[in-house]
Amino acid sequence: MARKKRQRISYVLPLAKKAGGHRLGVNGLVIDEDNSILYTGGRDGAICAWDLNLDLHDTHTSNPFSSPEDQSSDSTPKSLNSTKFRRQVQAHTHWVNDIVLTQQNSTLVSASSDVTVKAWRPHSAQGTRAQTIGVHSDYVKCLTTPDPTATWVASGGLDHKIYLWDLNGAGQKLQIDVGKSEGVTKGSIYALRAKGPIIASGGPESVVRIWDVRTGKSITKLVGHTDNVRDILLSEDGDTVMSASSDQTVKVWSLTAGRCLNTLTMHNDSVWCLFSTHPQLSLFYSSDRSGLVAKTDTRDVKEIDEGISLAVLQENDGVHKIVAAGGHIWTTTSSSSINRWCDVNTKADIEPLPLPEQSRAPSSLSKGSVSTSPSNTNFPTTNGVNATSKIPSAAVLRLSVTAPFPGTRLKEFDRSTSQQTPSIRKASEAMIETDLHLTVPIQALPEETIQGQNGLIKHVMLNDRKRVLTLDSTGEVVLWDLLKCMPIKSFGKQHLEDVVPMVNTVESVANWCAVDTRTGRLSVMLEENYCFDAEVYADETDVANLTDFREDQRINLGKWVLRNLFAALIEEEIKRDEAYRKELLAKHHRPNGLQRGNAPLSIMMPGSAVSSNDSQPTPRPLGGSCLIPGTPGLSIGVASPSGAPNHVSSLPPNHLQPTAEEDHGSEQDGTTNDQASTTGTRPDDYFSPNPTAQPSEASSECNQKLANTLGDKGPDALLASPVDDKDEKKKGSLFGKGKNFKMTFPSMKLSRISGEAKPVVAPQEDKSEDASDKSSEKEERTFEDSFYGVIQRIRHDYDEQIQTNPDQPPVMGVTSSLLDETPVLRQPPHTLVLIQEDSPEAGGVVDLYGGAIGTLGADTDIVEKIAPAWLGDLLLRNHTPYKETVKVSFTLQPLKDELPSIATADGRLNANRMLRAKKILAYVAERIEAQPTEPEENPMKVEEYLELYCHDQLVPPNMTLATLRTHIWRTGGDVALFYRANGKKVIAPAPPEHPLAVANGHSSPS
Repeated sequence: MARKKRQRISYVLPLAKKAGGHRLGVNGLVIDEDNSILYTGGRDGAICAWDLNLDLHDTHTSNPFSSPEDQSSDSTPKSLNSTKFRRQVQAHTHWVNDIVLTQQNSTLVSASSDVTVKAWRPHSAQGTRAQTIGVHSDYVKCLTTPDPTATWVASGGLDHKIYLWDLNGAGQKLQIDVGKSEGVTKGSIYALRAKGPIIASGGPESVVRIWDVRTGKSITKLVGHTDNVRDILLSEDGDTVMSASSDQTVKVWSLTAGRCLNTLTMHNDSVWCLFSTHPQLSLFYSSDRSGLVAKTDTRDVKEIDEGISLAVLQENDGVHKIVAAGGHIWTTTSSSSINRWCDVNTKADIEPLPLPEQSRAPSSLSKGSVSTSPSNTNFPTTNGVNATSKIPSAAVLRLSVTAPFPGTRLKEFDRSTSQQTPSIRKASEAMIETDLHLTVPIQALPEETIQGQNGLIKHVMLNDRKRVLTLDSTGEVVLWDLLKCMPIKSFGKQHLEDVVPMVNTVESVANWCAVDTRTGRLSVMLEENYCFDAEVYADETDVANLTDFREDQRINLGKWVLRNLFAALIEEEIKRDEAYRKELLAKHHRPNGLQRGNAPLSIMMPGSAVSSNDSQPTPRPLGGSCLIPGTPGLSIGVASPSGAPNHVSSLPPNHLQPTAEEDHGSEQDGTTNDQASTTGTRPDDYFSPNPTAQPSEASSECNQKLANTLGDKGPDALLASPVDDKDEKKKGSLFGKGKNFKMTFPSMKLSRISGEAKPVVAPQEDKSEDASDKSSEKEERTFEDSFYGVIQRIRHDYDEQIQTNPDQPPVMGVTSSLLDETPVLRQPPHTLVLIQEDSPEAGGVVDLYGGAIGTLGADTDIVEKIAPAWLGDLLLRNHTPYKETVKVSFTLQPLKDELPSIATADGRLNANRMLRAKKILAYVAERIEAQPTEPEENPMKVEEYLELYCHDQLVPPNMTLATLRTHIWRTGGDVALFYRANGKKVIAPAPPEHPLAVANGHSSPS
């Protein structure tokens, strides 16, 4: 069986709800002209639909250069803010790079950097979620479809592949591996266009390749660009190809001739986008990295060089997408807003060129700046307001290096100057003079701006690993709580670096999550291998009712968050588990048709001659735990999930006494389930890296099988268990010790599985054929490596319990964590939860599921099949993966020899990194101070009269070893700690034998 890919859980903190709109830049743009709907895809992973409320088939009233005769008789201008938000879907968890409309504008397909291609049906009643129709192994950059009625869409990405996806759910139709078939190393696809039976692709290879969609074979390639090909257009007949490149050119190709026909150079920066609805591409729009949008018209001319190109508008940033319809132009940039501009009429006359003597060129040029036009040049300063019927001469662009600049304007220049001036310079001199003029776009301001929202663009994780500072696109700094998934405080518009020292704390908490803001929101990722590494003390949180927690109790951050994120799922699983157990019990008690109808319900048995001891209780389930029935002559104590009973005296006389660890665990906890956490559940947790052994489900099952195996063989069979007496005598101490320090620990390693106990080892004996057959049948039973596999194991345990004790209901196997381990966090119900899977080919992750906290209960069936097994173990059985305890080594000496020394030999100690300084002082006090013979009425706390120093700096009592090492010690090697008395209490010296006993390893902390 192939190894399952690693999965992780992510959740996205919700931002303030607003009417709608993107939070980051917009990369995708497409218009449904029939329904007057604009669709946009953004870097926030969202797709938005907007009602334009415009007649996109009427171009008269929008054209500032239309003649007065063409204007509508109604001179009342349309509303400048007619666009309304329609609906939105969070389709992706990474940037949306491209969108296309297909199937008669009923389906919107999107491509994303989350390596998926998704289809959204915005007009459907179930159009609240986008469906995945294809997956790449790297970022998906572009999409194309041959016509609005096509049943497939093509996608290209950074994985050097072009895929054709069926829109009716049939999956992949064709795969073209550009890198493999053509042997290129720069095979990423940045541009894609389909028309009829061909697809044109382009990318960093600087080559336009033509493919046959029926066979996937290469037809030809067009070589000529010197940089990345960013966009491609195809004519209706499929013969003309237009390509835009980062080499600042737009090339026109002929597939029939197999060569470049023209190279257009109206841009002075990398050309990013092309748009055209003309069948022969004779009228098209282009945009570049500087924000300039040009409109080029080559209709009614014999040569392309004789056409005209106009600077229509200038954005503040590079224009990623352009669409034009109904006399309007929409543009998108790295801003979250979308601008609508008034289109221009390229058929209008060009203004006469001003005389060279009257208009001198400026000394410096700046392509991104906007300057005032010449005094005699009149062009619209707003959209449609004070518009002239002529094209401003400063807006005309030189189409190519072989074209006159501009042809029409030179004719006007010749006519005007020949009549007004008797002597004039050469025309070439006039061209050079006009070349030096700044290009001034026709439109200075958009006629409407579709406002976006504020998105997060930067973040800083604070030292406590529970809070994050973020900076949004408006400059506002906000402090967030990662546990409660909500903002804590806003600091207004400030520099992020200035706010960090104001809110940061001196702490060192293990890394338990990863955070990013790539989609404009705060996303938190939890991996199995480190999400359970961080712990915090309950008294350092803002949890209410701290009296419910034990002193210095620790809470695991990863477990805490996951338990609350999936609270609705756990409730649903508990209901299903209860229903399953009831059904299972009823199934075994259901009449099978062989039972006699008048059979008695009970049979009276004759009294036994053996006198019974009424004071001796019959072993029964204690608090939900299952005790193994005693075999004749032997009563076996069971390490059950509830722990050993407290009333040992009530057990049978031959009952084996519990071990020291078991006895201590039952007295300490007193609970009757296996939900006792390994962190913060016992006072001596700080004194030893090994927890008090608690019984587990695995040991319960093992002991139950052992009881059935031993039968009547007597106690000798059990006493053959190889248990070392030394292990039973070893006690946990405060610190581990190096060589010559006899404070040793049990050899059992610490496990994070709550309620773990040593399994009882059964002696080897011959098995019958029936037992062998049953064992082989059990070994053949396999479980899914998923969340549902955990449920299968629990139900399998139920089946075995029913077979063993058909008259008793199965003990509940779903044992989620208790409130003292994972207190309630009231997280917003619309917080998004994602289940993701590693994609090694892409070096990233693929989303398997996405849903809000409030809907997880309804999506239980989906989550069970998709979620990882480690999540099921945590939520349903309160088990976390085992990991070695991280310790910190240190030395402990009296400061200036003011107090007795407790160190021997090399004096090296080690303890859990989460151990607090006051626990170290308590360890010191036990060894240097005589214990009171009678309990004091109001005893002073040890941290009130003892102090701990490191680098001559007083260590706060609640500071952990990890924080001390990171922020005070700040170097490698063992941490050097020193203790002293502050004089608030007279310390009575301990008896001389006490420190000697410690040195010889005979003492253990209480």
